[in-house]
This record gives sequence, structure tokens and C-alpha cells, in this order.
Amino acid sequence: MEIKIGVKDVAREVVIESEETPEDIRRQVAEAIEQNTLLNLSDTKGNVTLVPGAAIGYVEIGAETRRHIGFGPFSEN
Repeated sequence: MEIKIGVKDVAREVVIESEETPEDIRRQVAEAIEQNTLLNLSDTKGNVTLVPGAAIGYVEIGAETRRHIGFGPFSEN
């Protein structure tokens, strides 16, 4: 799933592709903001992104996506 983090006073957002659940991301973000600690997220390639909790402007957690393989329109059936 895609996670977008808006950092205060920075024009660009940080975008991470993660395999963690939305609930885990919400918990980690809330903890970083409440305790003024680092938000520590790993992406699908093993890279680690650290964002100070005090600098987080917003976090957008995308829906979990299922990979589509093949040609033609995607069908949920």
C-alpha cells in the first residue's frame, strides 16, 4: 500500500510503498506524534524512512492494492 507523509515546512511529500497493515501504520504514526519520537517505516525494498513525529503534517494511508498480472481490465470476480 502507498503511504504519503506531509512534512511541515517542506513542499514535497514523502511517498513510501509498504507491506504493513493500515492499522500498524496508524499505530506507529500516532505513537510518533504523541511521544515526539521518530516515525520509522520500511518500504517494500527494505529502505528505512525516519520522520520526526513533531514534523509530521499529515499521513495519507492508501488502500491495500492487489497486484494485477496479465492483460485486459481488472476484475474482482
